[in-house]
Amino acid sequence: MPLIHIEDLFVAYGTPSRAVLAGIDLEIREGEFVCVLGQTGCGKSTLLRLVLGSEQPLRGRIQVEGREHHQPDRSRGYVPQKYSLFPDKTVLDNITFGPEVSEFGLPGRFTPAFYRRRKQLRAEAAEYLWRIGLRESDAKKYPDQLSGGMQQRVAIAQALMTKPRILLMDEAFSALDPGTRRGMQQLLRELWKATGTTILFVTHNTDEALRLGTRVIVLAKESVDQGS
Repeated sequence: MPLIHIEDLFVAYGTPSRAVLAGIDLEIREGEFVCVLGQTGCGKSTLLRLVLGSEQPLRGRIQVEGREHHQPDRSRGYVPQKYSLFPDKTVLDNITFGPEVSEFGLPGRFTPAFYRRRKQLRAEAAEYLWRIGLRESDAKKYPDQLSGGMQQRVAIAQALMTKPRILLMDEAFSALDPGTRRGMQQLLRELWKATGTTILFVTHNTDEALRLGTRVIVLAKESVDQGS
């Protein structure tokens, strides 16, 4: 069974309605690194949000792990184009925030169990810092003290910290300079090989798609407009 199964997907926006995705059928198996390539406006980011569960199709269905999802959960990590870091939290707090909130909520954060678990999470976060190429001293820094490439590394660690089966990345490197971007591509490939996480990576850069993906899916804006 494929990890992600997309069948006869149709999405339209606006008045009058305009098709963004039409007749999309796709299967992605566990451990694949799939790049979704296409021009602006062809529906790449929409497809990612549908897999995430933050949007729903007008027709067709998306199954993840054999069932439909109607909201995001920890099985799918998400890295947007712009770094999604909390400016008032340190690097370490940014990485551990998601698991802390999902496991304990606000009331549970004042219990002995929370502080024991927090110690474990911080040890895991320190391991991710090392894996993404940051130093121990970076853990206490705030986002505005980091370069763009460093912030995106933290965003990736933040997403991986929840141990998702699927990592969704939406133009995650497009705002980086060429040198930093190449380094992030290499880092991501190494993390993918080490973790076995299934990755769905959206890009409009052909070289990036061919460099990263085990498979490249091309969305053509013209074919969507024609309803094919």
